[in-house]
Amino acid sequence: MKRYAIIVAGGKGLRMGGEVPKQFLPIGDGKPILMHTLQTFNSFDSQMQLILVLPADQQDTWQELCRQHGCSTPHQVATGGETRFHSVKNGLALIPNEANAVVGVHDGVRPFVSQEVLQRCYRLAEGKQAVIPVIPVIETIRKLHDSEISKTVPRSEYRLVQTPQVFSVDLLKRAYEQPYTTAFTDDASVVEAMGHPVWLTEGNRENIKLTTPFDLKIAESLLR
Repeated sequence: MKRYAIIVAGGKGLRMGGEVPKQFLPIGDGKPILMHTLQTFNSFDSQMQLILVLPADQQDTWQELCRQHGCSTPHQVATGGETRFHSVKNGLALIPNEANAVVGVHDGVRPFVSQEVLQRCYRLAEGKQAVIPVIPVIETIRKLHDSEISKTVPRSEYRLVQTPQVFSVDLLKRAYEQPYTTAFTDDASVVEAMGHPVWLTEGNRENIKLTTPFDLKIAESLLR
């Protein structure tokens, strides 16, 4: 079955405290985070078509980084939209209407998704049509009722959601024909709005989203 991946990278890096977009920050061997993410998917399946979604004003910088670091991972570039929803929709526009294909949508600043998780998500999506990786909640959770009152909720009933979220191409394209709402916080929420079930599979805890300076320290440790 044909495989695609849409890698969304539209961050400005505000929580990193710098001017460089977080996806362009170097880790490990000095390559940008985003380049590591692309290589992770390419290592999983070198025949997979990779679509990188970037804001228009970051695309020249990306091309220069590719030149500097000799990035040879094949990929297409789509232009990001006003929200993540619109960015994913722009990436989907580059994928043909294929009945026998699956597509994963992944955060560009998650370079540590494991090969096992990728294999599981894509394999399961071939039959289930909608699969997302999750990990258990290990800390106590409290639900806020107002500014002063809160209540502990059973953490066993909750999961933390990761990416890639993998779907049949036909299903995801139909889902993204819906009008945008702020309730669409990820691709699974868009698919669920159609009434289609989403299946869960085990993720890997190292698959963190690099958004803060502390996360970069974790990334360096993982690479070592």
